[in-house]
Amino acid sequence: MIADVIVEDARWIDLERLAQIAIPAALRGSDLTGDFEVAVMGCDDTRIAALNADFRGKPVPTNVLSWPSGDRMPGKVPDDTELGDIAIAFDTCRQEAAEQDKPFEAHVIHLLIHATLHLLGHDHQTDAEAARMEALEVKILAGLGFPDPYASGRE
Repeated sequence: MIADVIVEDARWIDLERLAQIAIPAALRGSDLTGDFEVAVMGCDDTRIAALNADFRGKPVPTNVLSWPSGDRMPGKVPDDTELGDIAIAFDTCRQEAAEQDKPFEAHVIHLLIHATLHLLGHDHQTDAEAARMEALEVKILAGLGFPDPYASGRE
């Protein structure tokens, strides 16, 4: 797995290391092996709000965005090695981690796994899709020694 990491916001001092943990774990958790490529951009809320406006018509910050390089179906091996791009916003991630009383690193790894699963065709538009995607995220995170990020919402 190759992750090209571009850091636009200098506060992302560990993004490459976190990407090298999260993305291969998401691929393994999806039963994929091989040399896949993902580009990750670490930015701030201003940049991600502009991207969110351009690509989703929502001119507000969000935690992470992903752009698959092609149409994919969950569980199918991608036709090409370039999976797509991920943008992740430092400000929103830091705020969410604090609000959810989670370690920043754990939250970022979760979001990178989540975004990678989107690159692989997973989605959460319906309750059934969301349940499948969340279960896979929980399994992948547990394999890395991280707790269920959705546990507090189910209690």
